[in-house]
Amino acid sequence: MESTAVNVVSVRFSKVGKLYNFDAGHLEDIKVGNKIVVETSRGWQLGQVAQILGDVSNNENVSWKKVDRLATEEDLSTRESLESKEKELVELARRSISEHKLEGVKAISSEISLDSSRVTILYSYEGDNKIDLRFVKYDVNRTMHNAQIELRQIGPRDVAKILGGMGACGLPTRCCSMFLTDFSSISIRMAKEQGISLTPAEITGMCGRLRCCLIYEYEMYADNRRQLPKRNKRVMTPIGEGKVVDVLPLKMAVVVEIPQVGRREFNNADIEIYDPAIHDSLNTTVKAAKSEIVGEPIVMRSAPESKNDETPHSREPQKKMDASEKPNTRSRNQRPKHRKRRSGPRESE
Repeated sequence: MESTAVNVVSVRFSKVGKLYNFDAGHLEDIKVGNKIVVETSRGWQLGQVAQILGDVSNNENVSWKKVDRLATEEDLSTRESLESKEKELVELARRSISEHKLEGVKAISSEISLDSSRVTILYSYEGDNKIDLRFVKYDVNRTMHNAQIELRQIGPRDVAKILGGMGACGLPTRCCSMFLTDFSSISIRMAKEQGISLTPAEITGMCGRLRCCLIYEYEMYADNRRQLPKRNKRVMTPIGEGKVVDVLPLKMAVVVEIPQVGRREFNNADIEIYDPAIHDSLNTTVKAAKSEIVGEPIVMRSAPESKNDETPHSREPQKKMDASEKPNTRSRNQRPKHRKRRSGPRESE
């Protein structure tokens, strides 16, 4: 199958939205930033060229939709008038939801195609049961005659992106409203891998879901942790053996608890995993080599010069004293023992 080259451009329909590829082969002077008119599943839309991919070989025979034309002044004026109309439709949908007491339903925004043939109402719903929105659709249809009305439910992340506002971290603009064109899958494991507190206030965003920023440094943390020893692992450091008590992936370092030394931080290049078979035999060899080189220490003793300098070994042993030679050590206050009196009556004189 012969491959054909197609001049492909990437188009964005909102300020921070996804990119869609279109065939702009017949527009040779198209540039980044140009406003163009294309046909989409939501009708005719006004978009902006974000990238020019140039001639792309179409080996798989993929059919890209073609760019209709560059936007004219009339197209731009029509788009401005439709923006004010979209705000009115959102207010109309909110009143209709309130009148029909549809709990948990919120109208977020609306989109009107460039030819006003299609209207899309974006809403959010927090309940689990199926809800009937035919009354809302009917009220909107009374305002937009001869237009196809579509009610599309969106998730909490899309709601936060459309509404904008301050982020949970304190940034004046949320990441999803500032530069995120797509939402990645976020898991609680990403927070655990980075040592982030698992309290809801620390890991959830304004949308009530896990923060998108948890994925920013996750790959770096995961790669660095695979190269570092885990906690409670025995390692050898330049100053002795110890146990890993903390891991610092961004610094490629660990904190080691060393007996009689305390906690010290070491780079990964300065430590190695402790192996008892290797390190114990190495310590034995080193001790044996030291004893052969140094030998037993020699103790020099000098003769005593005076009685005061006599050593305990140079003193003459004292003779044992006989019982007759023992001094009377009885205390003066100690009274002598009385003899026992004979039993029986004393004889009268």
